[in-house]
Amino acid sequence: MAAGFFPRDEHFMRLAIREAREALTHDDVPIGAVVVHGGEVVGAAHNERELRQDPTAHAEILALREAGRALGSWRVLDAVLYVTLEPCVMCAGAIVLARVPRVVYGTTDPKAGAAGSVLDVLAQPRLNHRPAVAGGLLAGECAALLAEFFGSRR
Repeated sequence: MAAGFFPRDEHFMRLAIREAREALTHDDVPIGAVVVHGGEVVGAAHNERELRQDPTAHAEILALREAGRALGSWRVLDAVLYVTLEPCVMCAGAIVLARVPRVVYGTTDPKAGAAGSVLDVLAQPRLNHRPAVAGGLLAGECAALLAEFFGSRR
C-alpha cells in the first residue's frame, strides 16, 4: 500500500468513481464522493450542477449533506471523505467546517485544487481544523474519466 493510504481506501475510492460515472447520465462533470464512518458509507454523491442548475451542487457538498443527515450532526467526525478530484476552495471550506478528519482524493486539480495544487485550504494553519490529506489514489482512473468527458466536448 502506498504511503498515506490504508487497505480499504481503494475500495471506497472505487465507490467514488462509480458515483462519478453517474454524473455522466445528466451531462455533469464526472466527479464522485463518498463519506465513510465506522467502515460504512453514510454519504455518497456525484456532481449535479447541471441537473440542479446549482453552482454549489458539487459531489463533496452533496455527500457531506447526506452524511450529516445520516449521522444526525453537521459535524462529520470520525469519517473519511473520498473524492475523485482534489477539492476546490468551496468544498475544502465545507470539509473544514464539517470537521472531517481525513480526505482521500484521486487526481489533482491544477486549475482549482485547494488541497495543495493551487491553494492549500486544508492545511491552512489559521483555520480551526486541518484534516489529514492523502492524494493520488487511483489518480489515473480518475483523471481518465475527466479527460474523456472534456475531450468529447472539444
